[in-house]
Amino acid sequence: MSLKDTIQEDLKAALLAGDRFTGDTLRNIKAAILNEEVASGKRDEGLSDEEIEKLIAREIKKRKESIALYESNGRPELAEDEQKEADVLAKYLPEQLGEDEIDKVVKEKITALGVGGPSAMGQVIGAVKQQLGNSADGALIAKIVKQNLDQGGAK
Repeated sequence: MSLKDTIQEDLKAALLAGDRFTGDTLRNIKAAILNEEVASGKRDEGLSDEEIEKLIAREIKKRKESIALYESNGRPELAEDEQKEADVLAKYLPEQLGEDEIDKVVKEKITALGVGGPSAMGQVIGAVKQQLGNSADGALIAKIVKQNLDQGGAK
């Protein structure tokens, strides 16, 4: 079953169970998928699971940015709702790798590419993201790459 079908089935289940919050969150992600399909000209064939995962990761990132804004402005009740939405959406992404696993891949890529210094950051991040896909947060990858490049590359 495709990821889009899974989301549709979970939406039906949430609505039948009376879970309005989850239903609304899934309805919103379905709308985002439809918008992306139309924008990319893939309305007939639909998005691949990988493309949907990227879209969900983008939506989670938006939620996390909203959480930070709400918390900095003293609105924890709004931040809590955003966190709940992010938690619902996170179920549709592959299990996220930890810092140690990402660090290992980053060091391998730096060694394989034979690069060092801050100027190589984009190149290393691109290579790591290509290998890990949606199983790692982009901001975390960037942080770990920066740490490793500041240390003079893989040691």
